[in-house]
Amino acid sequence: MSRVGPGPGPGPGQRARIWGAYALLPAELVLVGCLAAGVRVPPPVLAGAELAVALLLLAHGLAFRRLRRRGHTARQALDALLPAPVLALVGHELRLLASLGRWIARRPDRGGPGTLAFPHARDQAALMYGFTFVCVVETAGMAYLLSAWPVVHAIVLVLDVYTVLFVLGLHAASATRPHLLTADTLRVRQAAHVDVLVPLDRIAAVRHESLFTHEKRDGELNLPVGSQTTVTLELTEPVDAPRLFGPPRPVRTVRVHADDSRALYKELSALTRERTAPSPVPDPPASV
Repeated sequence: MSRVGPGPGPGPGQRARIWGAYALLPAELVLVGCLAAGVRVPPPVLAGAELAVALLLLAHGLAFRRLRRRGHTARQALDALLPAPVLALVGHELRLLASLGRWIARRPDRGGPGTLAFPHARDQAALMYGFTFVCVVETAGMAYLLSAWPVVHAIVLVLDVYTVLFVLGLHAASATRPHLLTADTLRVRQAAHVDVLVPLDRIAAVRHESLFTHEKRDGELNLPVGSQTTVTLELTEPVDAPRLFGPPRPVRTVRVHADDSRALYKELSALTRERTAPSPVPDPPASV
């Protein structure tokens, strides 16, 4: 999705806070690792590290409050205070967790009234469940092999459990975020990182075609499921396709997949024909 607007540029104080975070957070992780491994850390070093982290968090909190008082939105303030890759990764992880909750509760996002939802996760379910099973087996095996090293066992166990949740989250995001079609736009989505709005008045052609190979080309967005796309959209004007890192890129060809791809094709064809249908010719005026 496109951003609401440009945020304030980073000043010297903001750059100092960003570099402070880059320096302090890795040091804090090293310190936590030493404590978990039983290494004795001098009390002054431990107190100094905790004080530095507390001061950094306080500085960020005060800066966020000051920017909000100046009229910046919460997103603009976060853009100014945190590096863009950090915001992108945190946002992606939060969307995965939210999708897991929706998946467990069986509450997919189907849009509002008058919106047609087209799921697209069915053909990848077997692959994702198989991958999850392999990760669970690997987690159990590593837990057994590393049982004699408690610290290493704990670290690897956390990473393995996170990997299992990550894989399930990817599938949950696809299952709970279907493509949405309204009278004006088609919203195409994939997992938790792709969300593109395609205005129907920009669709020049719709094709129902099964493609299993997709070369990376400029101006094209391919969203395969199980290595397959089934509906191709050709646009008259480009739309912005988001990337996890970096600015969006313009695309004029969008290929997607849906569990019921023929239904999606028929609905899109009908709506685009209605928009491009010629106006009726008025009757000639009656002669006097």
